[in-house]
Amino acid sequence: MLPATSLLLAFVAASLALTLTPGPAVVYIVARTVAQGRTYGVVSVLGVALGNFANAVGAALGLAALFAVSAAAFTVVKWAGAAYLVYLGIQMWCQPPLRSGQPQLASAKPLRQVFRDGFVVAMLNPKTALFFAAFLPQFLDSHAIPLVQILALGAVFCAIAACTDLMYVTLASVIAPRLSRRAQHAVWGHRLAGTSFIGLGLLTAVGVKPGK
Repeated sequence: MLPATSLLLAFVAASLALTLTPGPAVVYIVARTVAQGRTYGVVSVLGVALGNFANAVGAALGLAALFAVSAAAFTVVKWAGAAYLVYLGIQMWCQPPLRSGQPQLASAKPLRQVFRDGFVVAMLNPKTALFFAAFLPQFLDSHAIPLVQILALGAVFCAIAACTDLMYVTLASVIAPRLSRRAQHAVWGHRLAGTSFIGLGLLTAVGVKPGK
């Protein structure tokens, strides 16, 4: 299922270099962590990882080829993902301010909804499927079945990305308490997260290369 050791090591090294570079996924996860805490950040990582793997499966099955030849399909999915990011950002901005002694409203939000948000944000990024279609074939063994190898390498890449994302969650969770010692800081933390989501949506809409 996996290529030769030399190719696999090269793939892992390249994947680490790519996933350690902050991109929209990292911004999204860090924003969640700062605004809502480590648990929500971790759940977001799991949702993003599953969404990324869904794109890897799509690339393996030819979805990336469809996007490459159909501008309409690419545009529809791109705008759907951008609209969803903006929607999440507006939700964060509209969250009412906290009063002294009032528990954080974010803690009442179901974790399954946070997982779903991460999954949808990652899955509705057609550039991820195109990235997998361009990146993964560089490390295929010509003597093995391409479909199986792409799925296996996609799973490895998503696992590496999840590990580096968890590192960012840990760092963000250390910073977050300092930002939320007062209710006013917590409000601005939510607004910062909301602005990040809206910005990511606009970047996706205008076609800026997203990174990871």
